[in-house]
Order: sequence, then structure tokens, then C-alpha cells
Amino acid sequence: MAARQPFTDTDTSDEAVRATCDDATICKRFATSKNYWKDPYIQYFARSVGERKAPEINRGYYARVKGVNHLLDAFIRKTECDCQIINVGAGLDTTFWRLKDENLLPQKFFEVDFPTVVARKIHNIKTKPPLSKPLIETHSTDSLLLDAHSLDSDRYCIIGADLRDISNLDEKLKKFQLNPELPTLLLSECVLVYMTPSQSSNLVHWAAETFHTAMFINYEQLNMSDRFGQVMIENLQRRQCTLAGVEVCQSLDSQKERFLKTGWEHADALDMMTVYSMLPQEDVARIERLEFLDERELLQQLLQHYSICWATKDKLNLGLSQLAF
Repeated sequence: MAARQPFTDTDTSDEAVRATCDDATICKRFATSKNYWKDPYIQYFARSVGERKAPEINRGYYARVKGVNHLLDAFIRKTECDCQIINVGAGLDTTFWRLKDENLLPQKFFEVDFPTVVARKIHNIKTKPPLSKPLIETHSTDSLLLDAHSLDSDRYCIIGADLRDISNLDEKLKKFQLNPELPTLLLSECVLVYMTPSQSSNLVHWAAETFHTAMFINYEQLNMSDRFGQVMIENLQRRQCTLAGVEVCQSLDSQKERFLKTGWEHADALDMMTVYSMLPQEDVARIERLEFLDERELLQQLLQHYSICWATKDKLNLGLSQLAF
């Protein structure tokens, strides 16, 4: 019998990181139950609406979802759906189903996460017809390729892999028909911050090396060296959750730098307060009427500690560097 591997701090930390995917799903489920935005699929990943979330948290998630979707949809439209998407550290994200409903499906939508997260998501997909039906409808044969840690169809593929092991990631994606010639969008939301700067740089560099025409959207923490940032770090540490890559989250420049140093031609970054002010203001006014926010400073403080950074390289001259808010 093989000797059991010793349990390490990394295991505890990875487990804590996996738990953050539930946090995000529960927060999104609550915000959608309050009508901040519509997501008919999130209910299949979070059983109940859960306890009340503060209005600034709901508005923060609204800014995150709308901001990321704005860039994502712009990329898909720019390529006229002739592209592929890789959501790294996808968790229980529902973007594939939204894109199908909105007739914005790329040629193929890949998701990668820890094998345990992927196994759960596959179970949800298999047992919930509103999730499985769209996969079957976009698939040409009778059977889907399925095992414990991967599911592959013509248009959707989910793979269990560790993003810190680039050669294994590359091998698995290519096994499931990743096409390096196709314009590719990579998306990560609060994922790179849990990797060391060298590990996240390796991932970002791999993407720049693999695809000649691509965009990378990264949503994560910002301004982490001030007092509010320190409190965020301490709160996560209490849950055994280490932000291994926090030094890249010091400023908008340090966020852009990660991409510009690893082979990306162009990079932009905005804090989420700025993004919030650039979203369609009619809809912002609508959501601000949903719940009373006692102190606007709370929202401002929260949104100034998150950012969206996006980087592009554009051999096909599609005009990707013009995609912005």
C-alpha cells in the first residue's frame, strides 16, 4: 500500500481557496434574489438564498458581474463568436449558460478549476436538466465525454487541473481540442491572487505564448497595502486563506506590469469605483433604489480595493486594444 502523503499547509490553504468559490456563489445568489441582475442558473449551484448580505456587498458584486461581462461580451462581438473562452478558476460560474441564452456562444467555452470543485459542478450539471440541456442542444453526438474530473461537449468543456502546473494544464486543454489559432479570451476572477507572483506570471506568460490573438481579463484585489487592504488580508488569514500573490495587488500599475512583462502587447486597469461610474447609469440608478445604503463611503472604500485589468495581443488586427469601458 502506498504511504499516505503528509498533510501540508498548502492543502489547508488550497481547501480555504476552494471555499471562496462557495462564498462568491452565495453572494451572487443573494444579489440576484434582490434583482440586482438576472441569473436563472445560479440557483442550481447555491441551494438557498442564504443570509442577508450588506447593500455594499451586493453593489460590489453587481459592479464585478457587469464590468467583467462588458469586456467579455465586447470581445465575443469583436470576433463575431469565432473565438474560444477559458475561464481559469471558474468555480460555479454560470457564464456559459448566459452566453447561450444571449446567442453569444463562442466556438468553445472551457472552464478549469481544482478537481474537487469540478467534480461538484459536473454533478450539478448531470442532475439538473436546465444545466445539462443546453450542453446537449449544442452537441452533435449522442454521448458526452465524461469522467470524474472532466466533461467535454462540442461547445463546453470543464477540466479539473491545478493552474500552478502549466504543462499539465496545457496538455489537458489540448486533449479537449483547445485551438491555439483561434482568438482566445482568458478570464480569472479572484484567482491569480491565491498564486505566488511567479506562478501567476507563468500562467499569464503561457497564455501569451500559446495564443497569437488573445485577451486576458483579471478581476481581483487592489490597493492592498493600505489599512483597509490589511484588514481584508487578516480576515482571510483567519480562515486559513493566504493571498500568496498580494504584492501584485498593490496598484493598477503593478497589475498591468504582470501582463506587460510576460509578452502581452497592451494592458489597461481600472479600480471598481471607476468601473461602477462608467456602467450604464440608468441601470445603476435602478439598483441603487433596491436597498438603502447608509454610508456611500463604505461602497467607495470597498470598490477602491478591487480592480479589473485587461491585456491584449492582436496578431489578427481585430482592434482588441480598443476594447474598454
